[in-house]
Amino acid sequence: MIVRPPQNWFRMLFVWNGSVLQDIIPQLVFMALVSGLAVATGGRVLGEKIPLNAVPFTLCGVALTIFLAFRNNASYDRYWEARKLWGHLFIASRTLASQALCYAAPVDGAFDGAAFARGIVAFACALKHQLRGTSPAADLWRLLPAHAAAALAAKQYKPVAQLNALRAALAASHRRLGITGTQLWMLDRQLDRLGEVVGGCERIASTPIPFAYGVLLHRTVYAYCMLLPFGLVDSIGMATPLIAIFVSYTLIALEAIASDIAEPFGLAPNNLALDAITNGIERSLLELCELELPPAATPVRAYHLT
Repeated sequence: MIVRPPQNWFRMLFVWNGSVLQDIIPQLVFMALVSGLAVATGGRVLGEKIPLNAVPFTLCGVALTIFLAFRNNASYDRYWEARKLWGHLFIASRTLASQALCYAAPVDGAFDGAAFARGIVAFACALKHQLRGTSPAADLWRLLPAHAAAALAAKQYKPVAQLNALRAALAASHRRLGITGTQLWMLDRQLDRLGEVVGGCERIASTPIPFAYGVLLHRTVYAYCMLLPFGLVDSIGMATPLIAIFVSYTLIALEAIASDIAEPFGLAPNNLALDAITNGIERSLLELCELELPPAATPVRAYHLT
């Protein structure tokens, strides 16, 4: 996720880090070459004049922008739903840790509140790694006892297995420490909320936007941008490359942003900062346990928070 301080209007015109411009420069260079060819040949290809003017591009442009808006809305809906799910995870994690520390007070060492809190953090880390397809081994061995980390590492669905371990710990506390049924129900409700977050994230990760939409939009955008210079050259002449590149930048950048945020759990600059969110969960829960806090997450490179 790109995190930048507020910029004034003039500096925003020249922002480089955090924009998609650096990713689409090859496409814009290609469009510049096509525009230059259109100007150099007077709108001819192999000696034949391409009979185009601005009218069909106006009509097609309206339809294309509507389709781009639909794609961007669909992608942002996925991104925002993913962010809300991780927001719910943050809230439920803090509530669960607070309730466990207060209701399952360590009477005789039978319940280790700090270990339980670290188990919640291990759940969040396991979910993050499952969504990103990365190895959770380092986080599991850092947060859990050796036997628990080894057992969890062998599981296929690690977040679900860790939730089950947390529920088992609460059930054992109910039997040994006399947690009331109402208190256990309150604790179990937070575990249910965490389970709902897992299901919601899995739904987003396993159900991409239909591929046909992406193919159709991609082909249409590039066909429009490649033909545009031949429709403008007779009316604006030498200014054709400037206008064609500007229009191409807008359309290609919108497509790139939509593709970027449609998969919100990745490591691209505009994806969710899951490392920072799990770091925030860990710091918040360890503070409830009155333990030393790890360093706060900071951007790994210019304004990019993972």
